[in-house]
Amino acid sequence: MMKDLIKYERQREKMVEKQIKSRGITDPKILAAFRKVPRHLFVSEALMDQAYGDFPLPIGEQQTISQPFIVAEMTRALQLDKDDRVLEIGTGSGYQAAILAEITFRVYTIERIHSLLIKARGLFDKLCYHNIVTKYSDGTTGWTDESPFDAIIVTAGAPEIPEVLVDQLAMGGRMVLPVGDQYSQNLIMLYKNEDGLHKTNLGGCRFVKLVGEHGWDQ
Repeated sequence: MMKDLIKYERQREKMVEKQIKSRGITDPKILAAFRKVPRHLFVSEALMDQAYGDFPLPIGEQQTISQPFIVAEMTRALQLDKDDRVLEIGTGSGYQAAILAEITFRVYTIERIHSLLIKARGLFDKLCYHNIVTKYSDGTTGWTDESPFDAIIVTAGAPEIPEVLVDQLAMGGRMVLPVGDQYSQNLIMLYKNEDGLHKTNLGGCRFVKLVGEHGWDQ
């Protein structure tokens, strides 16, 4: 057991240095989160030895855990503060939520696939992430009762920016999401202030499609 812990700790450090820090993400809060969260626990036992590789991995239900750099880039784009309340659309494996929970005050995460949410919630409890609140629902409609949010992250590709999520973003809030067709998207960062919504294109990416009322059909 101790041998495995040391092995995965070394793999995490290598992941941070080679995949994240070397690509320009140097925020100490983000690097510390990636060094701490045990990514191998968020994939199946058969894939644990590949968990820290520079690529996404399947997690079942035709969903994936994103490449570590993409998780880091989306986290960086949110410009998070320790007092922020963050909404995540698409819990998936739970890895992105765990990273956010290391940095922010509270994470609200929604998943439409019940089996994935149950697995993720179990991991959150095991790892003592008591600042993660989960919900089984259509994430494209957001979480009105808990809004507004300081930041919103969408972890699946949307055909367009869901206005309902923009409405749930606080003034001064940030949102990051992939927007495009079902095969490729651009990672878009939005900043909301009194002058309106300001968009920045962070480059090409590829995510599973965002399914729901304000996304793609099933």
